[in-house]
Amino acid sequence: MDSSLQGIIGQIARLRELANEWLGRELERRAIEGIQPAHGTVLAFLFKQQSPVPIKEIVDQVRRVKSTVTGMVNTLERHGYVRKIPSDDDGRVVYVELTEKGCALRADFDEISERLLSTVYGEMSGKDRESLARLLCQLEKNLRVSCHGGRA
Repeated sequence: MDSSLQGIIGQIARLRELANEWLGRELERRAIEGIQPAHGTVLAFLFKQQSPVPIKEIVDQVRRVKSTVTGMVNTLERHGYVRKIPSDDDGRVVYVELTEKGCALRADFDEISERLLSTVYGEMSGKDRESLARLLCQLEKNLRVSCHGGRA
C-alpha cells in the first residue's frame, strides 16, 4: 500500500477501481442489467426529482461533461430506466425522467449505496469521515480551479 503523499492520485484511482468492481458484483448479484457504477450519480439525482429535468441540470449536478452525461442518459434510456422528452419551447433542450422501471431501482440503489459506504468506511469514526470528505473536496476544488482557469 502506497500511503505517500506523492501516491494520492494513484490511490484515489485504485479506490475508484475497487469501488466499481464491488458495485459491478453487487449489480450482477441482484441481476440488474444495463447499469454501470458510473450511472449512480445520475440515478441518485433523478431519484430526488419530482418532474422531468433538463440534461443541462443533470450535467451541473453530477459535475461531468455534457457528452459523458448524455452517453449515460442514452444508455439508461436504451435499457428502459429513463425517458427523454424534447422541450416544446426549445429544440435544444431535452428533459429526462425516470420510467417505472427506473423508479423500481430505488430500493436496490439505496441498499447498495448504504452497503458500499459501510464497507468503505468500516470502523472509521464520524470525525475522520468528515475530515476525509472535506479534504477530498479541497483536492477536487484545487484541480478544478487549475483546470478551469480560476473557476471552481
